[in-house]
Amino acid sequence: MSEAAVAEKLEEERRLVAEAQAGNLDAMRPILESYAAPLYATVILPRLGDPATAEDVLRDTFTTAIEKLDQFRWTGKSIYVWLRQIAVNKAYDVHRRARRSLQLADALAREVPRATGEDQGADALLIAAEEQSRNRARIRAAMEALSERYRTAIELRLIEELPREECARRMNVTTGTFDVVLFRAVRAFRKHFGQRDADPAESGKSESK
Repeated sequence: MSEAAVAEKLEEERRLVAEAQAGNLDAMRPILESYAAPLYATVILPRLGDPATAEDVLRDTFTTAIEKLDQFRWTGKSIYVWLRQIAVNKAYDVHRRARRSLQLADALAREVPRATGEDQGADALLIAAEEQSRNRARIRAAMEALSERYRTAIELRLIEELPREECARRMNVTTGTFDVVLFRAVRAFRKHFGQRDADPAESGKSESK
């Protein structure tokens, strides 16, 4: 592409961005359509490896770009640079959440046997094994179903691996009270995780017996 053609393309891009920032968000459509393929193929997919996840991240990238368009400042460079950075950050977030879920699964596998006994400890090991292979989303969903108090207890003790005394201090309770809260939090987590593991049809059969 000649310098004149590049300059013309940038000017058109600048005009569309300014129009979108003025309130006509439809003006962003040709820009996003133009950069969707390169963002997906050269930025997102190579960092994630999974096409379905990459497509989700691309959509999330465009959603964030529209939401934060007022923060973009034209400097004479293509908005692609800004979009690329958003996409990179989104891909990183996926990896960060995956690592956090694996940490949680491993921590639960270690903690639950001490808190609830051998039979329930076996369930925790199963949770960890399933999580590592295909169920990261279930871990996150179970955590989101917990109360903020229970979620905080699990995150402080099992994710950040803080000493019990420090966890208690941060939650403004005694160490003994924290132990009780953590025990109940882990039990609640297992309940919510198990609900997502149950087959509704099988549950109905059991209840009808």
